[in-house]
Amino acid sequence: MNQFSEITPELRRLAAKSAECSKIDPELYTRYDVKRGLRDLNGKGVLVGLTEISEVSSTKIVNGESVPADGELFYRGYNVKDLIAGLPEDSHFGFEECTYLLLFGKLPKKHELRDFSALLSSYRTLPTSFVRDIIMKAPSKDMMNTLARSVLTLYSYDEMADDVSLPNVLRQCLQLISLFPLLSVYGYQAYKHYHDGASLFIHSPKEEYSTAENILHILRPDSKFSPLEAKLLDIALILHMEHGGGNNSTFTTHLVSSSGTDTYSVIAASLGSLKGPKHGGANIKVVRMFDDMKANLKDWTDEEEISRYLTALLHKEAFDHAGLIYGMGHAVYSLSDPRAQIFRGFVKRLSAEKGYEKEFALYTAVERLAPQIIAAERKIYKGVSPNVDFFSGFAYSMLGLPVELYTPIFAIARIAGWSAHRLEEVAGGGKIMRPAYKNVGEHKIYVPMDERV
Repeated sequence: MNQFSEITPELRRLAAKSAECSKIDPELYTRYDVKRGLRDLNGKGVLVGLTEISEVSSTKIVNGESVPADGELFYRGYNVKDLIAGLPEDSHFGFEECTYLLLFGKLPKKHELRDFSALLSSYRTLPTSFVRDIIMKAPSKDMMNTLARSVLTLYSYDEMADDVSLPNVLRQCLQLISLFPLLSVYGYQAYKHYHDGASLFIHSPKEEYSTAENILHILRPDSKFSPLEAKLLDIALILHMEHGGGNNSTFTTHLVSSSGTDTYSVIAASLGSLKGPKHGGANIKVVRMFDDMKANLKDWTDEEEISRYLTALLHKEAFDHAGLIYGMGHAVYSLSDPRAQIFRGFVKRLSAEKGYEKEFALYTAVERLAPQIIAAERKIYKGVSPNVDFFSGFAYSMLGLPVELYTPIFAIARIAGWSAHRLEEVAGGGKIMRPAYKNVGEHKIYVPMDERV
């Protein structure tokens, strides 16, 4: 380890001091009615704003009471299930259509979608020498850091970087939506070349391709992909592009935008939030859990053996000993995650095309057995079901996407939602967000240096 990264004994001693003065008695949160994690005792998010962009629904009213229900997700009032079902089977531009909807509040007509897709394509060009001078220099092992660095560097290329007028912010957002695939994939290829000695190739995006098609085109050495592969990736982008204003990275978008800062700083902050393993990295854990499961199961079809493994997970006796079955449960959804339900059918089709039926059968068995085992082992008040991360990692592995790009793919989708929320914050002209923290420490008398014990 180089000196820059070294953790010295002195640092460990000082860190222990910092930890000692940083602990808050959990009982105080109850005493002062502070919602930890901005959630109440039932796990419901604290209301901090209003939006018309999207809605997450997980309950229904029965006899005047709110009870758990199958989850639903709405973009600008449209059920995502209907949006995806309404896409032509041979269309790979669903992400572009839904991006138009999020940004402008209505579904595009044919000519509007054509013109909008062409506009995004025209922005899908990096500044001269950006790949050589920025992406190729000191490539990071984490693509989210590479992506954030690239976004912040684009500020230097923008002559109107600090202009927060709506037309300029829209221009910046559209450019970032268009460039995220290039920044992510090129960053990965630079890392693999310099750190792992892999061959370096840089494919230019194709003007006629959708976002999903271009991702596969620039990532693969031969640029080839099947229609179903592009369709599944397009659906994945739609399902990940927006999820209400309360998720951590979207709230970050609103929070930082409210300060009046530039678009690049806002999106870099949102990327930092999404990078967190509690937010954007969950599907990686699912894939690694299943890899461990497949390595330890003698018979992938033996449901008793699968159940024993899942029980061992909960007892902290398997995989990472965290006591979790990854891909199960969600902070908002209870009976079902609509994104998982939609995605499942496309994943099943791709598993048949790719010859992964055995793996899909294992996922299906876990999907069925895990909620039963969790309910038997732990008190579950709102139900538990597979979330979108349960299937997305498996889908990405079938597409040949490297694990390093799983979270950037999430960002490539979510930049559309972040952009809509940034525009909503800027257009609303709201106040800077300034939540309160209550000090629970004691006031102290200052002691001169020579008198300190």
